[in-house]
Amino acid sequence: QVQLVESGGGSVQTGGSLRLSCAASRSIFGFDAMGWYRQSPGKQRELVARITSGDSTHYADSVLGRFTISRDNDQNTMYLQMNSLKPEDTAVYYCNAVITVNVEGVKRDFWGKGTQVTVSS
Repeated sequence: QVQLVESGGGSVQTGGSLRLSCAASRSIFGFDAMGWYRQSPGKQRELVARITSGDSTHYADSVLGRFTISRDNDQNTMYLQMNSLKPEDTAVYYCNAVITVNVEGVKRDFWGKGTQVTVSS
């Protein structure tokens, strides 16, 4: 089990920046992957960025070049640096962790409760 707590959301104008943090209740070393997802009203939750245990990263096309995902194993924290924000980035951002939970290799997803990001034009 792990608890994930997001922080850093807020309201900014177009072109502004925010840095989201996701603090885990235990060591993130060994997590299969961590990621940021977002969901806006009337839309499905979508992947924003993902980072694996080997620090490979993947970004949604819509944020490529503007957002950067990183993780600090010593601080048990994952980050999302968001630059050049646009109104279409407005959403609740959720932290996700994928963890192998037993010797059979079963993986489980864990989620935070989300943090609101609002970008005004």
